[in-house]
Parts: sequence; structure tokens; C-alpha cells
Amino acid sequence: MTKKLKKRLKKILAGAAVLVCAVLAAGLPGELYRYASFVLFLAAYVIVGGDVVKNAIVNIGHGQVFDENFLMTLATVGAFFVGDYPEAVAVMLFYQVGEWFQSYAVNKSRKSITELMDIRPDYANVLRDGSEETVEPDEVAMGEHIVVKPGERIPLDGIIRRGNSSLDTMALTGESMPREVLCGDEVISGCVNLQGVLEIEVTKEFGDSTVSKILNLVESASSRKAEAENFITKFARYYTPIVVVCAALLAVLPPLVLSVLVGQNAQAVPVTGAVWADWIYRALTFLVISCPCALVISIPLSFFGGLGGASREGILIKGSNYLEALAEAESVVMDKTGTLTRGTFAVSQIVTAPDADCTKEKLLELAAYAESYSNHPISKSLLAAYGKEIDSSRIERAEEIAGNGVHVCVDGKEVYAGNTRLMEEQQIQPLPARETGTVVHVACAGCYLGYILIADEIKEDAAEAVQALKAAGIRQIVMLTGDRKETAEDVAGRLGITEVYAELLPGDKVDRMEELMQKKSAKGKLLFVGDGINDAPVLARADIGIAMGGLGSDAAIEAADVVIMTDEPSKLARAMQISHKTLRIVKQNIVFALGVKILVLLLAAAGIASMWAAVFADVGVAVIAILNAMRALKA
Repeated sequence: MTKKLKKRLKKILAGAAVLVCAVLAAGLPGELYRYASFVLFLAAYVIVGGDVVKNAIVNIGHGQVFDENFLMTLATVGAFFVGDYPEAVAVMLFYQVGEWFQSYAVNKSRKSITELMDIRPDYANVLRDGSEETVEPDEVAMGEHIVVKPGERIPLDGIIRRGNSSLDTMALTGESMPREVLCGDEVISGCVNLQGVLEIEVTKEFGDSTVSKILNLVESASSRKAEAENFITKFARYYTPIVVVCAALLAVLPPLVLSVLVGQNAQAVPVTGAVWADWIYRALTFLVISCPCALVISIPLSFFGGLGGASREGILIKGSNYLEALAEAESVVMDKTGTLTRGTFAVSQIVTAPDADCTKEKLLELAAYAESYSNHPISKSLLAAYGKEIDSSRIERAEEIAGNGVHVCVDGKEVYAGNTRLMEEQQIQPLPARETGTVVHVACAGCYLGYILIADEIKEDAAEAVQALKAAGIRQIVMLTGDRKETAEDVAGRLGITEVYAELLPGDKVDRMEELMQKKSAKGKLLFVGDGINDAPVLARADIGIAMGGLGSDAAIEAADVVIMTDEPSKLARAMQISHKTLRIVKQNIVFALGVKILVLLLAAAGIASMWAAVFADVGVAVIAILNAMRALKA
């Protein structure tokens, strides 16, 4: 609990204690106790309501008349004038209790978002002239080397040039599993180094680093209001003056009407001061009930809680308007590489020729030796699958055949590794590969040994993500990709996606998006999920652009409305669940608050509801709505 909350709580408790003393004094006989009771009631009012009266006066001076401070001041001061001292103090006391609950709830929900602020690095250890120098992160230039020790936070994005370690990425991605990193790996700012000392070459200045971009996203999220929030803001602007006028009419019109009736009917009961006091009391009760605190507080708080709950799961939503829009999604368009697949090649199958005297292990070994001099991604995947050191003394010569493969001499034997065209040029008949992917055929000493299939790996939760989206009511799931048609259709078939558009350039993707936007309903939203720089135009064109942020490009993250830091497509359905839950809470609060207020307003106008009922209709409803709004935090 913050110091400000503790101070306000002490003031509430002190005011409550003085109120109890005033009530006890009022029950004692004698004129002296009656005066003492009035003084105590006044003191209790000043303790708990002094700042509210002060705010009302200051706001009136600034031209902001019709707010909750004005309503509470008008109602409670009026109650004092008609002699209802306990009610006046109690209304202000319970109003402060409601305000305390609001501050506590906002502080709690804000904490889940501001925990991300802990990722802001305080310093960087930069290597200059052979020694370490501790400086501000924004003083480090690109190309400089920094040292990150165990327990320290990586201050800037870069590439590891010395050392191996594991990183705690939980603050960025929400994942508790440490990430292993080796020399040569890229690392992003905001992660905590858990083990060895790392020397990192800085590749981005602090203003362009991952941690800086995330902090900017979080800080600007609250500025984008949802339609429900905008509605409540406009509602309060017109609602408050209307209820003040209604309260004034309620205080004045009935006694005047009764006066006219008295003048017309001599038998009627005279209109006394007591009648005026009764209608003024009803009007004051009406004012207390009408205070729109429950709506004005709980609706933004619900969205704020939803944003906080999402951020704790590694989903950064750039504003409550996007959180609200996620619940209206009816079409989801997804990129393939880097979104549904890892975007990295890996050996998926090894097939030996039936008549070749060769094992799968030997086939992989020859392919790895053949590709050991190449930096091509396919070569790297073969070396990774082999997993052993390459003995360069076994290789006599190596030749790269552009567009077809490689030719090397291993252990004195001629080895060819490459595509079907390379095999045919050597008069070797390869086996046909039925699976989709990149095929590397291997031949040694003129004999065909078999082939190795290399494919882009599908993410573990990709199929789960597609099923979850269908279960959530998404009626259309589309894949757009620049990859070959055969590969795209194979991945889509394994994931259960029926609509696929392949071999698309960035401009083609935008054209397809335009066509899909034409087909959606008027209220429905179209989501696009991507990660690459070529996805930025499509992300910007979609109703909601969602970027895979953990490994995604800066351009995609900038263009997106939602960033999934964990690179898990299944988090898309999770974001939609959080959106639905938040909107459900918002609607509950609107119906509950308006329903109770309208009922008690009618009872107050009829003289049935007392000031105590008004306290429940205002503060009680606000507290219940706030507690309900806090449920949005629990994603």
C-alpha cells in the first residue's frame, strides 16, 4: 500500500471515530451535549470531506462545475442546513471509503503494467580503452562492447561476442523458462543474465532498443480509449447537469404546487417549512444517488485491468480500443513463416536408397561434410543435425555449384549433395521425395545414397492456436505467404487451415487483404498476424494488426496494435478471451450501476429512500463495481 493510500485511510478512520463520538454525544440529555455534538459532527465532516469541498471550489473556479465533488458538496452541505448532520457526515465518509477503494484498485491494476517498467536498465558497463566504464544506457553507441555480469539486466540489444549464459526473459515474454544463449547469438535488452559474464556488441542505440520500444507501448496504451470509455465520458458530461436541474426542480416544484393547491382549497393542509425541508431532503438524497462515480471509475478500471492482465501473459495491447475490438474479431489472417512456423530450417527426415549400403547416420555425415564450407541456412541445418565437429583434414577439396549444390572430396571419395538437377547432371537417378520441403540428394562415388528432407518447423502450439480460434467463433482463418504453393498447402493442411494464398509479394498481400476486408461484416473485425518487415503494410491495413514480437522485426512491432512477446500463436486466442472477459465485466457494471441508481432515484423522488439508501446507491454500488472490475486483472 502506498503512503498516499495509508494517509487517506488514517483520515477515514479518524473521521469515523469523531462521527461515533458525535452520535454518542447527541444521545445525551442537555443543551451542552447538543452543541458539543454539532461541533463534533462539523469536525468529522471537515476531516473526511474537507478536500472534497476544496476540490469542488477549485474546479468551479476553473469552470468545471458539474463533477462528483460538486454533487457531494452540494448534497452534504444541504443536509447540514436541514439538520441531518449524521447523514451528511456519513455520506461524505462512505464517499471517501469508495474513493479509497478506487485508488487501491487502480494502484493494484497499474502495478501489473508498471512491473514492466522494471525492465528499464539503470546503467551499462561499456568497454572503453581496455577498461569498464559505467554509463547511462543512452550514452552507449552502436558498435561498442558492453559487459553484462550475472544478475544484471541487459541494457541494449546486441550480439554476444564472448561468453555463454542463460537469460531470464519473464519480464518481456511472461515465460518462466530461462533461454540458453551462446556466443554469436542475438540478445535483446530487458532480459536478466543468470549465469556467465557476457560481452555484447551493441547493435541498436537505447532509443531504438527492444526495452525502449516496449516501454513506449505501455506508456501510450492508456491514451487510446475504447468506445465504452468514450461513451461514459460523454454520458457523465451531459448526465450531471441534468440530474442537478432535476434535483432543483424536485426541491422547488412540489412545495410550490402544494401552495397553489392550498390557495384553491381552504380545507387543504397549510404548506409549512417542514414540507419545504422534506422536499429539499429528497432533492439532496436524489443528488447523492445520481453521482456517476460507479460508471466513471469502474469502466476505465476494467479496461485498465484487462490491459494489465494481458501484459502479465506476454501480450502487449496498445490501447483499450484494441482490447475492445478483439472481442469483435470474425476473420483472422496469418502469415506462415515466423508466425505459424519457426522460420528456421531443420532436418525433418532422412531416407536411404533401398539398394545403397548406407545408414542414415552415414548419409547425414556425408551431407554435413559436403555442406561444411557453406553459410547457406540449409547447410547450417545439416551441420546442426549432425551435431559433431567437422574434421577438415578429411576434406581434400570443395566446390560450390551455383543453384544446384556442392561437390567435395571426402576421404578420397567424390561426394555430390544438392537438388535433383545436380543428380541428373551426374547421370544419377534420385528417389522422388513425396514430402514437402527442401530436398538434399546425396551421391558418393557415383552411387546414389538417398536424400535428406529439410523443412521449416511448425511451432508446437500452431495447431492448438488454429483450433482455439475456431472454438472462439472465428468464421474465417486465412494464410497469406510468400512461400511456394506446395509448402504453404502442406503446412495449412497439417494445421487445419483451408484458405491459403501463396507466392505473394508484399504488395500482393495488401491486395488480398483488401479483398478479405470487403467480405467481412460491418461490425466484424479482421485480424492480421505477422512478424516480418514485409508484413508491416498488411499489419497497418488490418482492423487489428498483431505482431509476433519476441523475434519479430521492429517495423512489424511499430505497425502492430497488439504485440505477442512470446512468439506463441496460441496467445492470440488468449488475448481474445481476455477481451471477452473484460467487456463482460464492463457490461455487468453498466447494467448494475444504472439499474440500482434508477431504482433508488425513483424511490428518493417518492420520499421512500433515505440518505442512507443514497449512500448505498452511490458509494456501495461504486465499491461493488470496482471490486468486479478488479477481476479483469486475473487473466
